[in-house]
Amino acid sequence: MKILVLGSGGREHALVWKLRQSPSVEKIWCAPGNGGISDDAECLPLDLSDVKATAELAAKLGADLTIVGPELPLVLGVADEFAKRGLLLLGPTQKAAQLEGSKIFAKQFMERHKLPTAAIYGIHDSMAQAQEALRAVRWPLVIKADGLCAGKGVLVTSSAEEAAEFLDRAIKRREFGDGGKKIFLEEALNGEELSYIVLTDGKNFIPMAPTRDHKRAFDGDQGPNTGGMGAYSTDEIMSKELEARIVETIVRPTLAGLEEDETPYKGFLYFGLMITAEGPKILEYNCRLGDPETQAIVLRADFDLAAGCFAAARGELGGFRARWKSAASVCVVVASQGYPGNPVINLPINGLDEAAQIPGAVIFHAGTKREGKNYYTSGGRVLGVCSCEGEIHAAATIAYDAASRISFQGSQYRRDIGAGVTRKGRAAAETPNG
Repeated sequence: MKILVLGSGGREHALVWKLRQSPSVEKIWCAPGNGGISDDAECLPLDLSDVKATAELAAKLGADLTIVGPELPLVLGVADEFAKRGLLLLGPTQKAAQLEGSKIFAKQFMERHKLPTAAIYGIHDSMAQAQEALRAVRWPLVIKADGLCAGKGVLVTSSAEEAAEFLDRAIKRREFGDGGKKIFLEEALNGEELSYIVLTDGKNFIPMAPTRDHKRAFDGDQGPNTGGMGAYSTDEIMSKELEARIVETIVRPTLAGLEEDETPYKGFLYFGLMITAEGPKILEYNCRLGDPETQAIVLRADFDLAAGCFAAARGELGGFRARWKSAASVCVVVASQGYPGNPVINLPINGLDEAAQIPGAVIFHAGTKREGKNYYTSGGRVLGVCSCEGEIHAAATIAYDAASRISFQGSQYRRDIGAGVTRKGRAAAETPNG
């Protein structure tokens, strides 16, 4: 099997790393890829916003399967373009990808199908209208930009002043581009967040290992929202009873709702959840794997991911089984100075070889480029330094030891990824097909 992976971040490096372990995989390309991915796959230049060029590349390569990493190509309809040409791709249609491409579409989908989620106060597209609405809400409040904002279009606040500033950034100053043309206000939910991702062929599904990410830039969940500063995966964050409730009240009804709406879905479906006192509720959908959740997930995967992706893309996931290592995994994101605002790039990265020699450490590249044998920063999130080792504290110790060996000017990372994990016990080594 020859596989083309679309994307250029840490998620895509983790996918390539895991896919190449499959005995059924003969060749892997990644477009456009990054400096680290080029060590594990052939990287090819590509504008991911050009869905026709993407399909033409897959056809020219003779790829048996294309796997989409980021959301943008899906929202632009790359799956539809591949289907027209008879090319196999793992990812939802443009209509289904609106679950991530438009938070308003997703919210209306949840309400239409009576899925558990936060109450919404209103949808607005003008500053005056939105500011007036702030007078009638309960605090704390959540404000969400409708479109794609690279994980930065959400504010949770108890401050009317902070809320007004966010509205100004989104609607008036268009800091989020077209993604902020419309916003909506909803109640803030209390509880613990959980990332629950499934691989589905539209009817059957395979749950991924549970993960939790850290969105805020600084320790203690302080600072601005980012695309993700780290993630961890351990069975201790989700009991078997909680997983059963998530599956029965959220996953199955979502897939049934998509089918009822005549919106076929094949690919990874990400449920961003809040585990409240009333039970799990949906914060958001993503139409792909999370980043950096993927890095933590693939380290625990003890099955042929390539075979699973191929089966899902062909609508043949029934009967497939996924097994997971009992060990916990941790991913620490090393970011550039200035991230998430204006990251400083083109800086030499030192210590990669030394970090890679730490037993149990795995390093995935995100915002890097390679020149000869040297690597340089090329984005905000530069590296994901990871480990999968026994208990969560053991994995974190290895990841942080490796991260401490890496240096570039202004590098930054959180020191509390995976801290404070409570024991809840999922325990099952094998995840049955849904």
